[in-house]
Amino acid sequence: MKLEMSLTEVREIFNIIQVEPGKILEVLRLDIKEKVGSYLSELMKVELTHFLGREPYERSDKGANHRNGTYERSFTIKNIGNVEVEVPRDRKGEFSTKVLPRSKRYEDTIRQDLSIMYLLGISTRSLSMLSNRLLGRKVSPQEVSNAHKDLIEAVESWRNRDLSAEGIKYLFIDGVNFRMRVSGSVELVSVLVVIGVNRSGHRLVIGLQAGDKESASNWREFFKDLKQRGLKAEDVLLGVMDGLSGLQKVFIEEFPNAKVQRCQVHVARNILAKVPKKLKKTVADDVRSIFYASSKEKAKSFFVKFKEKWEKELPSATKCLENSIDPCLTYLNLPEEEWISLRTTNIIERLNKEFKRRTKTMEILAGENACYKLLAFISLKMELNWKTQPIGKVLKNLPFFKDLEHARNFTQNT
Repeated sequence: MKLEMSLTEVREIFNIIQVEPGKILEVLRLDIKEKVGSYLSELMKVELTHFLGREPYERSDKGANHRNGTYERSFTIKNIGNVEVEVPRDRKGEFSTKVLPRSKRYEDTIRQDLSIMYLLGISTRSLSMLSNRLLGRKVSPQEVSNAHKDLIEAVESWRNRDLSAEGIKYLFIDGVNFRMRVSGSVELVSVLVVIGVNRSGHRLVIGLQAGDKESASNWREFFKDLKQRGLKAEDVLLGVMDGLSGLQKVFIEEFPNAKVQRCQVHVARNILAKVPKKLKKTVADDVRSIFYASSKEKAKSFFVKFKEKWEKELPSATKCLENSIDPCLTYLNLPEEEWISLRTTNIIERLNKEFKRRTKTMEILAGENACYKLLAFISLKMELNWKTQPIGKVLKNLPFFKDLEHARNFTQNT
């Protein structure tokens, strides 16, 4: 494409620059869009000539089809903006240009950019407002939603991927609520979430599924679905969870080799909710001494002392701790370097917090598929960070430090 300007046009532009220096960029943009539109129009005319097999006004015995004027169409091109083109037609309606995609108003790279901006946190409404300045044409909120429909298949493939080779040993389990549009009304919908920890200590989001987090039957179906996807029940040794109704019982039934670790933070909150304000700090310190004991024997010893001290004065708080003490100390049977990560549900709560942060600007999600797209994108981003952060005390998990520890012990022993 060749851009040409007459001497008069150059003088006019020069005069504009003297008055408004910044105006030159706007003039150039308009001129480039006009030239690109003309170039594309001419290209489609050549395409029609090739289709008909003859030049304009050239007689031919090959057929009775003829040119039939043009119609105007706009098309948005990345880094150029909205261009106006004239699309030629043939009398029989058999010609279809390959220069511009049919029934599309902008090129695919723009659609991809809209999807990325949406996933990164810009709402459909905000993108619609910014689109005229960013793209050169206004894009409706519905167009923004349609732009990332192609992601649904990829997200579903990821959500239902095979888990048989993952080697999952621990599960962090929780549910998170979202306001979602369902059948024309706004409903509070729970999404069940599971993070798996594999044998090398790395975390993976292995399950995202809409369902009532207070329903034991929903959790059972969710766990069954994970096993159908290849999760090996016999390899799962631990489930870290809070006190969701019926969850603990269902988990043990579906993963018979596993133990339950109750989140110590949630249990402590339940205990302190039953304690008068003036005693909260003292009771909290006593609970902490149990939960952070160096062995199960010491923890049980501290619990006996707690019970003797508070049972008469705070029977409800004592009973609450007694009912949860065993599942709160399960982590003590596992490798010590992993204790720091297994005491609580912090790992999955950080993920849920990121889910909430990303969806906060949207207020209402456009449905289950829209929810899965966002959560899948956030999960994959989190997994990238987790690759360099295995659970537990990171330094002890690294081969270099393991070798160093072995050498140190060897020298001390000799």
